[in-house]
Formats: sequence, structure tokens, C-alpha cells
Amino acid sequence: MITSRSSLIPHPSSLMLREAIDHYHSLLTPDVARETWDQLQEQAKRRGLFFGAREITTVLRPRFLTTEQYHFLQNAIGAVMPAFDKVYRAALEDDELRAQFRLSDWEETMVKETFGFQEPSPSSRMDSFYLPEWGVVQFTEFNAEIPAGQGYTDVLMQVFYGLRAMGEFQRAYEARPLPTRFQMMHALLDSYRQWGGTEKPRIAILDWKEVPTYGEFVLFKEYFESFGYETQIVDPRDCEYANGKLTANGFEINLVYKRVLISELVERGDLGLNHPVVRAVRENAVCMVNPFACKILHKKASLAVLTDERNDHLFNADEMLAIANYIPWTRVLEERQTTYNGEAIDLMPFLAQNKDEFVIKPNDEYGGKGVVLGWTVSQSEWEALLQERLQEPTIAQKKVTLPQEPYPSFVDGNVEIYDRMLDTDPYIWNGSYMSGALCRLSTAALLNVTAGGGSTVPTFVIEKRE
Repeated sequence: MITSRSSLIPHPSSLMLREAIDHYHSLLTPDVARETWDQLQEQAKRRGLFFGAREITTVLRPRFLTTEQYHFLQNAIGAVMPAFDKVYRAALEDDELRAQFRLSDWEETMVKETFGFQEPSPSSRMDSFYLPEWGVVQFTEFNAEIPAGQGYTDVLMQVFYGLRAMGEFQRAYEARPLPTRFQMMHALLDSYRQWGGTEKPRIAILDWKEVPTYGEFVLFKEYFESFGYETQIVDPRDCEYANGKLTANGFEINLVYKRVLISELVERGDLGLNHPVVRAVRENAVCMVNPFACKILHKKASLAVLTDERNDHLFNADEMLAIANYIPWTRVLEERQTTYNGEAIDLMPFLAQNKDEFVIKPNDEYGGKGVVLGWTVSQSEWEALLQERLQEPTIAQKKVTLPQEPYPSFVDGNVEIYDRMLDTDPYIWNGSYMSGALCRLSTAALLNVTAGGGSTVPTFVIEKRE
């Protein structure tokens, strides 16, 4: 049985976490800090740890969580995922419920097609803000299409293990890594076997060659090939489909690790649903992970579906409690009446009058594009934005508290430690369990590497040595 949200009493493990962070920072003497920073820069070049031309890590410390804090996140994910699964299954059968997700016309057609395996999102990620001291986490977005970052964070774990500061730290603390590339490989292979694949798969990592995450594709290619799987990084523009076979530059593909967004695959260029990859998937010539059906839960409106009172009848008591505890109040922008904290409201006037408490987000964008934080704009700008966004699928979401932690940087030969905002983004496998997490740092309220802010660091689960 799920227990209710804590009454804001600091979690006992928080003291150990603060002590561990302080201890790590105390190890950063001028010599140790310089050597650690030089190692980081050299390893970034050696291993291709760049987002476009930018190094993905600019701080000297990884993220730490205690065992209790990590288990808390796992339990929270385990509590909410049955509700997401329930609305997905119900939406496939109920046109009115599915309409709440605001799918496009072509998505309406595609999401109902069979794809050959059980889960619509074998690999996914919940973007969230976690306050471990208070035992509070808020899941603000569900990336159910295909999450990035596992390759980067896996290699960053290896790099940080080799840093001098981390070596000194481990004399006092055990540090357990949270690798996820193997989980991604198993998600692909399990889906492929369920789909009916019997021969050894030939994997295409599918995305545009100019995307800034290309370096991560290289890391995945090397990893898959180390297990004996032929792998190519494939641009969708190079794909051909003929005689029941999908190929790219002569490489025959039967398993697609889809990193390109489905909307870009369909809408970029003039092929639409006639794109070779789309045709091959729809004709069951290749297995694609994640499939078209993932678009239902990937829509940011999925959080509105969960928190909207008109859908309460779909959930049992445990699911309702999990939604209340972990999902912030979210609604699709429309002229309607709804409830907020149990009180009836007219949605659009209420949002207009309370701009400092809400964020608006496009229903299906990424990288922070189109996200507006109400407290950062004027009243007139906010009201104009609300009316403008009524014309396209958009959600409004309750503001959540942004966590902060001190992180050290090496600037002009000196260690500078200052607070950075951070998110905690658990990876979810087969729609059910959490293993590993992405962590992004920023000095701006919009925490997103694509949006131009901050740094990505690996996460370690730590315990103090006896």
C-alpha cells in the first residue's frame, strides 16, 4: 500500500548525503582540482563526450544519492506507472478518452496499429524534480517516445571513476554506478524477439546526421558491436524500402533503434507516411523501438489525463494516491470548467489570474522549445500567450519547487562552488521499473541541455564505509 506524501520532515539519509558532498568538496585542493579538471577535459575529447561542440560536463562532482533515496524514486515510479498503463490501454478503446491526448490526424491512425510486442515504450524516461531531504518528487514530463542520455551517462560513470577526486572520495564512501546501456540493449532485443525476429538483428541507430547527440550514437554503436551485433548509424534520408527489405547504403536492417522523433520522420520532407521507414514498420518488415503507439503517452497531455477529475473513475485508490503525490496538476488549454484543489474554476480566466503559479508547454515539443514560465513574463504577455496557445495543443502545469545542490567548477585556476538547479530523470524499462537516471544541472530555471543550459553528470548511489 502506498503511503501519503511525507509531512516535510527531513529524511534521515539527507544528513549523510550532505556530509558526503562536503567531504568530496574538501578533497578538491588546488592540485587535486586541477588534475581532476584536466582529466575531465582529456577524457571528453578522447571519448566524444560532447553535445554538438559543447562538453556535456563542466563540473568536478557527480550526482550522489543514498540507497534510501534511490529506492524512494524506484517506489514512486512503480506507483505511477500502472496509472499510465491504464490510460494507455483505455485510450486505445475509447475515442473520447483518446481525444484528451490531442493526437494529430496521422497519429490517430498510427497509434492503433499493432507493432508486434507488448509495451508501447520499452524504453522511457520520467523528467522530474526530486527534493530528497523532504521525500518529495514531482514528475513533470513523461518522455515515452525515446529518451536520450544513457550512452553519455554510462561513459561519464567510467570517466568519473578514474578521476583523482573520485578515487580519494572512495576511501571513505562506496559509490555504486547506475549503468543503463545494457538495459537499452535488452529492451531492443526483447522487443525484437517478441516481434518475431529469429536471426541475429542488424541494428540501425536512426536519426539525422546533423543532430548534436550524434556522439552518443557512436557510443551505442561501439557498445552493440562489442556484443556482436552489426550496427550502423543511419540517416532517415538514406533509407530505401523495396521487396520487403529496409536498407541504407547497402546495409540491410531488421531492428531500428529509433532516435529520430516520429513527428520529424513523418513531417520532415515531402514523403509523409510514405517514408521508407514508416512503410517498412507498417508492413512488419522491421521491428522499431519505440513504436508509433508510444505517441499516446509521450504527449505532455498524458499528465493532464491522469490529473483531470473527469478521469478519476479509471483509477483505484492506490493509483489515485500516486497521482496526487507525484504528478503536478496539469490541464490542456481549453475553455472549460474544471477543479483546482477541490474547487470549481473556469480554466482560462483562472490561469490568467495566477500566472506566477503555472508553466505552459507545447503538447509535443522537446528541448524546452515553447516552454514559458509564468513568473518570468509580464501579465499582458502571459494573457496574450494563453490566447495564442489556445490555437494549438498546449498544457498548463502547476509550478513545482526546483531543487538546488552545490557543485564545484574549476575557473581560472580556482575551485568555485555554487548552487545549481538540477533535475532527476529516472529511466523506465518495459513500462514498469526504474533503473538508472539522467541528471542535468543548470543555473537557469529551464533545465534542459538542448535549451543551452548547464551540464550533465552521472549519478552514483553512495554508502559510507564502516
